[in-house]
Amino acid sequence: MVRAVVTAGAIPLLGLGLPNLLSANSPIASAGAAAKSCIFIYQYGGLSQLDSWDPKPFAPAEVRGPYQPIATSIPGFQVGELMPRLATLADRYAIVRSMSHNVPVHDVANKMLLAGQSLPPADAPSFGAVVSKLRPATASVPSHVWLQKFGGGAAPPEANYLTGGFLGVAHSPLLIGDNHDDHPANPAFRVKAFDTAEGVTLDRLNARRQLLDRIELKTSVVPASPSQSRFRERAFDLLASSQAKKAFDVEQESPQVRDRYGRHPLGQNLLLARRLVEAGVRLVNVVAWTGLAPSEKFVCVETWDMHGNAGIDIFANGWNGLGWALPKCDEAVSALLEDLSSRGLLESTLVVLVGEFGRTPAISRGSAAIGRDHWPHCYSAMLAGAGVRGGSVYGTSDSQAAYVKDRKVTPEDFAATLFHAMNIAPETRINPDGFTRPASTGQVIEELF
Repeated sequence: MVRAVVTAGAIPLLGLGLPNLLSANSPIASAGAAAKSCIFIYQYGGLSQLDSWDPKPFAPAEVRGPYQPIATSIPGFQVGELMPRLATLADRYAIVRSMSHNVPVHDVANKMLLAGQSLPPADAPSFGAVVSKLRPATASVPSHVWLQKFGGGAAPPEANYLTGGFLGVAHSPLLIGDNHDDHPANPAFRVKAFDTAEGVTLDRLNARRQLLDRIELKTSVVPASPSQSRFRERAFDLLASSQAKKAFDVEQESPQVRDRYGRHPLGQNLLLARRLVEAGVRLVNVVAWTGLAPSEKFVCVETWDMHGNAGIDIFANGWNGLGWALPKCDEAVSALLEDLSSRGLLESTLVVLVGEFGRTPAISRGSAAIGRDHWPHCYSAMLAGAGVRGGSVYGTSDSQAAYVKDRKVTPEDFAATLFHAMNIAPETRINPDGFTRPASTGQVIEELF
C-alpha cells in the first residue's frame, strides 16, 4: 500500500480533484521573451465568411445574401452589417481572409485547426496542450482551460482536445461546461473543479500532506521523483489558494460589466476568460455558443453550422441563424477587446476568433430552410492583441469568397503564427527526445505583426 502511494505521487491518497491541470515538467520556450496568454474563441460549426469578414456586395444575390457591408474605423475595410461594434474597433484586430484547407467534415476539420496540422496523427496535441507545455502558468492557476464542451451534454467531443495528445494528460485542459446549462450566464452555475474529495477538508488535506512527507523521508521505498513532487505541490497550491477560485467567480464583476459582455453563454464565458488570463492562465478556449432565443429548446452548441437546421434559416433570429448569433458575438467579442485594452492586457493577450471552416458561397434552399453548407476552401479568421497589427487585412478571396486568390494560409501557417504571437518559437521541439515534432511546421505570417 505504502509503495503504491509513494510511487504514484500520492495524488489519490490526498483527495485532490485537480490531477489533470498541472504540468510537472514544462520547459520554457524562447527564453528571455515575455510569456503571453491567449483567448481562443472557437466558432464551432463554421461561420459564413460572406456574411461577416469578407462581404461581396457585387456578387449575385444567391451568393451575397441579404446583409450589406458597413464601413469600419479603417478606410476601405468593410465587414458585414451584423457586426457594428466590431466595425468601430477595426484598428485593434487583423483579419485573415485566406484561410484554407480541403476537408469539409466537422470532426476532422476540428482536429486540424486545434492541432495546427493538415494531416494530424491520432495522438497530435492541441494548440492549448502545446502552450501548456512550453508556456505553463507560473501563478497558482491552471495553464489551460476550456469553456463549454463540444457537443454539449452526452454528445462526445469531436476532437481529442481533452487528452493532451502525446504530451499526456498533464497538458489537457480543465473543462468547465460539461453540458449546455453549465456556463456563467446560468444563475445556478458553480465551478466544482477546486472542490476536494467528499469529506476531505483543507485541514485534513494538509494533515495527509504532512503524513506523506514523513513517509517519503522514512521509508526505504524510492521516493517520488522531483517531477511528481512538483506536480503534487502545485495541486496543493491550487486547492489551498483563493486566487484560482476568485478568478472563476464572475459574480465579482459589476452588473454593468456583465451586461456589456451580454447575459448569454458566449458573453459570460468571455468575461470569465478575461478574468482567467488576468489571473495568469495561459490559454483559454471558448466555444462560441450564443445560447437560445426565449422560445427555443436546446439542440446543440454548433451555433455556426447554419444549414437551416431545425427549420431555422441562416438569416433568421433563431439559435442557428446569423440574425441571432452574430450580433451576440459582436457584442461579446467587442466587449472583450475593449476590456482587455482598458486593463492594459491586450498587448499580452492574443485573441483568436475562428471556426473549423467557412460556408458555401451559394445559398442552399432545402425543403426545411435556407442555409449555407460546409466550405473549407476559403474562410476568415480574426486575430487581435499580442503584437498583432490592428487594422490590417491579410490575403484575398475571389469575387465570391469561394477560393483564395492571394496568400493562402494553411492550418500549419495559422498555428505557427499563433505560437509566434505568444513568443513561442514554432520550431521548438515538443517530443521527449528533444529532436522530433516541432510545435509547428508552418510559416509565420510576419505581415500581421
